[in-house]
Formats: sequence, structure tokens, C-alpha cells
Amino acid sequence: MNDITSEFKTEIQKYIDLLKEELKSIRTGRAQASMVEGIVVETYSGSMKMKLLELASITTEGSDTIIITAFDPSTVQDIEKAIMTSPLGLTPKTDGAILTIRIPAMNQEQRIKYTKVVSQKIESTKQSIRYARDDIRKKVKMLMDEKDITKDEKFRLEKEIDNLTRSSNDLLQDIKNRKEGEIMAL
Repeated sequence: MNDITSEFKTEIQKYIDLLKEELKSIRTGRAQASMVEGIVVETYSGSMKMKLLELASITTEGSDTIIITAFDPSTVQDIEKAIMTSPLGLTPKTDGAILTIRIPAMNQEQRIKYTKVVSQKIESTKQSIRYARDDIRKKVKMLMDEKDITKDEKFRLEKEIDNLTRSSNDLLQDIKNRKEGEIMAL
């Protein structure tokens, strides 16, 4: 029966890892390479879609500058276009194969907007975990109905599943608080 709870733990971890990746792209007050790494660039005459991380090296300079160095100079215009059309609202300055992005300071309105985006992503992840919990509980009920487990085992498994869900929600709240703290820090 441990495979049921370990299956659920694995699913929870998958959702949390996905959330963490998504949160990396949300602006905070500082320049971070992770803000632009996941931008999808349509390149080589539109024949390929690649993440910016696959097309260039990305570094930061100080707390307000991102430096992008394209591996292939022919992709610079495509990278520039992808950054400008991304929802981040950034405009790169191009010099040969190097793109420089100055991250402007966020105003209070932008900070509030980004904290709302974080809340939405957290809530969406909580919902995914709830759906996974419901699916796993159905499996447990089915096992009991088929007499593969006893009623006591069913209740024990359901309690374990509920505890895992509760602890994942606590973790999500911590992640939310940390990210909102980063966004609201001046």
C-alpha cells in the first residue's frame, strides 16, 4: 500500500517542481537569468522553436542588467523579437551577438500585479494536487471494494493522503510568501 502514497508523493512533487519553474519567470526587483531562460524563440526561419537557454548564454551584471550572448549570431534578431513580444515587457539593446536588457525598477502597481499572478499559480497548483488527491482516494476506495485492503487500511491510507495534501499546501504557502516577499522588496 506504500506504492499508493509514494505515487501520490511523486505526483505532488511533480506539481511543485513545475510551479517553481513557472515562478522563476515572474519578475522580482532584481535581474535574474531565470526570468528569460524559458522564453521560447522561433528561429531558423521559423523552422525551430527553442528555449532561450538553448540558444544563448545568460548572465547578470549587477542587480539590474541581464546579458545574453547568442551562440549563433544568426539567431540574434529572433531572440530580440522573442524577448520584446514576451509578457515580461522588456526591451533588449543589441550589440553584435550580445543583447543587454536593463530591468527597470517596478512600481507598486506592477508589484501588486505580479503578486496576483503568483497567487493564481499557487491556487492552480493546489487545485491540481486536490484533483490528484481525489483520484488516489478513488483508487483506495476501489481497492477496499475489491477486498484488496481492509476498512482500517483504507482509513489509514486516506489519513496519510490527507496529511500529504495538508503538508503540500503548507509548502505552497511558504513558496508563495517567499516569492511575494521578493516581489514586494524595494
